[in-house]
Formats: sequence, C-alpha cells, structure tokens
Amino acid sequence: MSDKYDVIVIGGGPGGYVAAIRCAQLGMKVACVEEWINKQDKPALGGTCLNVGCIPSKALLESSERVEEIQHHNADHGISVEGIKVDVPQMIARKDAIVSKLTGGIAQLFQANGIEWLQGRGKLLADKVVQVTGHDGAVTTHAAENVIIATGSVPIELPIAKWLDDRIVHSTGALNWETVPDRLGVIGAGVIGLEMGSVWRRLGAEVIVLEAMDDFLGAADADVSKSSKMQFKKQGLDIRLSTKVSAVEALDEGIKVSYTDKKGEDSLVVDRLIVAVGRKPNTNDIADSAAGLQLDERGRVAVDDHCATNLPGVYAIGDCVRGPMLAHKSSEEGVMVAEQLAGQKPHMDHNMIPWVIYTDPEIAWVGQTEAELKAAGVAYRSGSFSFAVNGRAMAMDKAAGLVKVLADASTDRILGVHIVGPMASELVGQAVIAMECEASSEDLARMCFAHPSLSESMHEAILSVDGRALHGVNRKPKK
Repeated sequence: MSDKYDVIVIGGGPGGYVAAIRCAQLGMKVACVEEWINKQDKPALGGTCLNVGCIPSKALLESSERVEEIQHHNADHGISVEGIKVDVPQMIARKDAIVSKLTGGIAQLFQANGIEWLQGRGKLLADKVVQVTGHDGAVTTHAAENVIIATGSVPIELPIAKWLDDRIVHSTGALNWETVPDRLGVIGAGVIGLEMGSVWRRLGAEVIVLEAMDDFLGAADADVSKSSKMQFKKQGLDIRLSTKVSAVEALDEGIKVSYTDKKGEDSLVVDRLIVAVGRKPNTNDIADSAAGLQLDERGRVAVDDHCATNLPGVYAIGDCVRGPMLAHKSSEEGVMVAEQLAGQKPHMDHNMIPWVIYTDPEIAWVGQTEAELKAAGVAYRSGSFSFAVNGRAMAMDKAAGLVKVLADASTDRILGVHIVGPMASELVGQAVIAMECEASSEDLARMCFAHPSLSESMHEAILSVDGRALHGVNRKPKK
C-alpha cells in the first residue's frame, strides 16, 4: 500500500478533476483515479464531458451551424457562396483536436498542483482504502483520510435497441461518424437527442426524432418549449411526440424502427439510429460490499445536502448522486466538498443550477417554471419579451425566441428565468447572478443594459413583470 493521501478522488471528469484541483489548492495531498482511454488508445482525464460529451458535441454543433449559415442565411447578408464542400472527417478531426488540447490541459494542471494521477479503475474498499486496477491488470491499494466518488454516468441502453457497430449508437457513436446518413432516427427528444439530431440535420440528413412523452421538453417552461418546438419544425427537424418505440431490427437496407403513436402501430426505416433516452449513474462495482456504501433505489450513491455518504470521510458528487446530470453541477459540488474538508463553510443551492440545450435556437433556464409555481401555490407575476424586436438579434439574423421572467407577487424576488433564443447559454448567467443575490425584478429593472445587445431582451422582460416594457406591448402582469 502506498503512503496515505489526504484525499483520493475516484473519477477524473468535471466533478472529480475539479475536486482534486481544489483540494490540492487548499494544501492537501491528492490522488485522482481515472481509467479513460481515448480514441488514440492513450489514458486521458476529463471523463465523459470532455472526451465524448459536452465539449465534442459543442464542437460539432459549431461546425454544422457554420454550414447552415452558408447554405441558408448568408444570402440575406448579400453573401453568395458557390460550390460549398463539407468535409466531415475534417470536422471530426477538429473536434478531436479540441478534446485532446483540453484533456491534456487537465493533465498539466494536475502536474502543476502536485496531484498524482492513478491510471486505472478505482474501487472503494473498507476503511477508505481505494483499489486501483491498472490498464495492464496490475492491482494496487491506496489509503486516504477522505475519499470523493465522482464516477459519473453512462448511457442507457434499451433492451429493444442494443448497440450495433456504427448503426445503432448512443451519443459517443454519433460524435464519430465520418459520413452523413441519408435518414437518421433518434429515440428521445431530450438534450442529447436534440443536439445530435441538429448536427446531422444541418449536414444534410433527414432526421426523425421519436419521443414517448406527450409534451415536448417537459422540464422547460411551457412558453419556451412551445417556441423552440416551432423553430425546430421550421428547420425541418421531424419531432414526433407520443411515439413509443416497440422494436428495432437491423436489416440489410437499414434499421427498422417499429412504434406506436396516437394513430396506432407503424414503422420506419432509417440508415442509422441514435438512442438518446437518458443516462444512469455509473455505480456498478464502484465499492466492495465490505465497504458498506449505501445506494438509493435508482442506483445513485446516497448523499446528504453536503454530498456526504453514509460512510464517515467518504463523499460523492456529480452524475452518480441525486440532482441533474450536468457538468457544472458536478464541478461546483467538487469545490464544495473540497472546501468542507479544509474546514470552510461552503454552500450550494441546487435550485440555482442553470440548464442549457445548445441547439439553434439555444434554450436555457434557471429556477422554477410557471407550472411549478402554480403547482406549489406560489403567487407570482410574469413578464416576457421577444427577440423579434431586439436590434442586436435582428442584426445577427437570430430574432426568434423570447425571454421570460417570473417574480414573487409579494416580495418581487426573481424565481425563474427562461430563455429560448440567441446566446441563451450566456444570458442565463445574468439570471443566475441575480437570483443568487436574491435580486428583485425591480432591482434589475433599475439597472442600465448596453444598447444594442441581447441583454436588452432580458431587461425588457424584467420591465414587463411590472407591465412597463418600453419596446413591447405590455400585458396585465399575471398574479
């Protein structure tokens, strides 16, 4: 057994590597266990997010959006392009280069902060001992005062749609295709399904998205989901709700997908199929039974509000615990645990975690939806403003969508902000800051926003809460 560490982190994704860095910054002796092998068959840090999730998907979204701009929008700007050629392998190579640069950067940060990278698969044993099985099969054990479990999540595989080479895939496979399918099926109209569907539609595929739920983006505010669905339909993304897949069969001519919708039983044949029905905690065999680590009914590591497990000195963060499976949530939990171990009193409000879908238009929100406030019996006022009359959005040719603000009817405290439109991922940060500071709509209404800017739509939506938007038609504030 090696010398004892102050902290061993199991998992080197955005939760684990951030936790390790913060612990090291606070003077602790830290090791991080990570087993990831990248496309070049080399060990890599960064977990799912950097290797096959957040970062590579955004790289392809950016590349495909440029194709969309040239083919469908540049003419409005007086720009004509003839003979456009789309080099998909080059797009994939660019995406891989970005991934390599970022994951390599984490390794450099580990070196700079004196963090030992234990390459292999980690497993918690009794008494805060971590067993590491290296890529060569060698097994070592390491003791720690504290252990942070950050093992992330894995895609859910449907029994009726097992992974099959490059034809039936989860998001990882959809990030590595070097040819564009003529017809692409997607099971699931969530974040992954919409983002991956958008990439390949822009590059020329006919995309059919099959969603079992009756509502589109049920977690989002109704006005936002309605507006975004309208834009996706206009773009040509075929989203079919209330459609339950019953069977998937690989044929010589393609993938046959059988389903049931409101009209009855039917089927379609696609060239490739993305299964994007969600992810599950990566907690299989992460702890020896003798350790006594408690999992909940959904296979997540059971933790309290401070990410402490049932075992003293053992914590868990990120996708493998309760809460949304979001990289930034994982990172902040990692920082919180590290600072607790240093004797500080950090706090994290899970109600203030922003959600983002990086489609076009982008979709983002933080806080409660109108439906949630109604269900909770909270009296509120609502204000909204359309990007259609925002000068900056019009200049960008991105004038679809809206900003919606919900404020408490008695205290005026902002309870939720919901955005569909250009740069929603950036604008939602303003809402997070305001809500974390317990700002009222009046506080933001009295502030000066730059002109022309997309932020003006945020300002106008806030003014609209009190029925005094300056560039839109005011409606009586909702009570």
